[in-house]
Amino acid sequence: MANTDAPFASAIVELGPADAAALCPLSQEAGWNQVVGDWRLMLALGRGFGHKARDGRWLGSALTLPLGPALAWISMVLVTAPARGKGLGSELLLRCLAAAEASGRVAGLDATEFGRPIYLPLGFVDVFQLARWHWPAPALPLVAPPPGIGVSPARLSDMAEILVYDTPRSGYRREPILADLLRRSLGFAQVARRCDGPLAGFVLGRDGHLSWQLGPIVADDEPTALALLSAAAARLAQPLLVDVPARHHRLGGWLLDRGATAPRRYTRMLRAGPEAIADTPQVFALAGPELG
Repeated sequence: MANTDAPFASAIVELGPADAAALCPLSQEAGWNQVVGDWRLMLALGRGFGHKARDGRWLGSALTLPLGPALAWISMVLVTAPARGKGLGSELLLRCLAAAEASGRVAGLDATEFGRPIYLPLGFVDVFQLARWHWPAPALPLVAPPPGIGVSPARLSDMAEILVYDTPRSGYRREPILADLLRRSLGFAQVARRCDGPLAGFVLGRDGHLSWQLGPIVADDEPTALALLSAAAARLAQPLLVDVPARHHRLGGWLLDRGATAPRRYTRMLRAGPEAIADTPQVFALAGPELG
């Protein structure tokens, strides 16, 4: 799929985890939230493509991250301002799409309102809308969980249960991602359990360049998700971001009532019909546009 006649084609190289720190200025220039650890994780688990200037600075990037045997997540399609409008971003995206095709996976991504018109002609279709909530002042009181459910801080020893719980509800195989997020969020991550012991949900998160991020939140139902969100936010006590599928009206309304705003909307898209992945009504907040 790569266009070898494009002006940048011969100068695009594969990226590796060692490039993470040097790539971070691209996301910072764009006002995105990723830190070096995010770049390193994605490049360790997936494939990345980039183009350098003569002075060694990265001018553009694009990544593809496997989320199981069926799905490849496209993200970090970035071009520094002086290099825009010359076809570099398109060529980097095509490299990722070719890598996804070669792996036998469907490509997915979260598109901004500006990116969506670019992806539609490439065969992407809309799956659902989501809102990025900015919550400047997370506040008490906590939301009580439903009867028979308890919410408590997550521990490293919960990892195996979280993985078993997550896969059938998210549709992803993302064990290394969740393990990284649990490690980074031990001060505020939460699990919900039924009185007889089984897991009923969890919330993880991570540090960011501009703000902390909560997510994913995966739970049996929306009341449990709200209890997890409120408990994690109270423990964090910092301004934060949370990416919520638009269909979860109660959760979005709860955030709105507490001073959060959603200035950015995204569209989750797949390069195949929405039936390419199962419906995921128990995912109440996403890990982020770059992690699926």
